[in-house]
Amino acid sequence: NAAVIGHIYAVIAKIAKEQGFADGYRVVTNVGELAGQTVHHIHFHVLSGKQLGSFN
Repeated sequence: NAAVIGHIYAVIAKIAKEQGFADGYRVVTNVGELAGQTVHHIHFHVLSGKQLGSFN
């Protein structure tokens, strides 16, 4: 549901601002065992704290 995902990302942005890393962070979710998913429900990893590199 697009509205739910939109709400989740809005909450992530709010938390990033409150925690002081709104100027740069990455949001990751793994889907399926081949992607490394080990917890089988939707959840998000929010990465920040140092300069993040590209995926190139």
